[in-house]
Amino acid sequence: MLVLAADQFTKHLALENLPYQEPVVVWGDFLQFYLTRNPGAAFSLGEEVTWIFTLVLAAAAVSILVLAFTRVRSVWWTVVLGLLLGGILGNLADRLLREPGFLVGHVVDFINTPWMWLGMNPAIYNVADMFIVTMMISVAVLVLVGLRMDGTREPRERDQEAVADEPSAAQD
Repeated sequence: MLVLAADQFTKHLALENLPYQEPVVVWGDFLQFYLTRNPGAAFSLGEEVTWIFTLVLAAAAVSILVLAFTRVRSVWWTVVLGLLLGGILGNLADRLLREPGFLVGHVVDFINTPWMWLGMNPAIYNVADMFIVTMMISVAVLVLVGLRMDGTREPRERDQEAVADEPSAAQD
């Protein structure tokens, strides 16, 4: 809930203190504030089907809760999924409660990283987006290192080969 609170608080501050769609330079071309409302997904894609994003966010939140209560026993998975849930709920709250209305609310974005000089597309996002992206990367890392949701580890190939090469006790 800390991520949800931080996201909504920073959005409140942005709405109260930033000019709409005018850049406020924080750190040159590296970081700016640029308040906007995003009706679509990343890079404003799918503006006509905002309600679909709302349903997807709601389904993701429910899925995480079901996993948390039925399968997750690992501290790492608990932390990562909890932070991911906070990010999802931050943007879901905007979709449900902000203008223009229920299910089609526009997400408040205000952090701008105009890194065109690095060959990257500029992005405007919010605290919830940062947690969603970093926690999805964290999910990928947990999967790659073989940490299961129940806290056990998947055996590595060399461990499986070593077990296969050992004579079984039944053969003795």
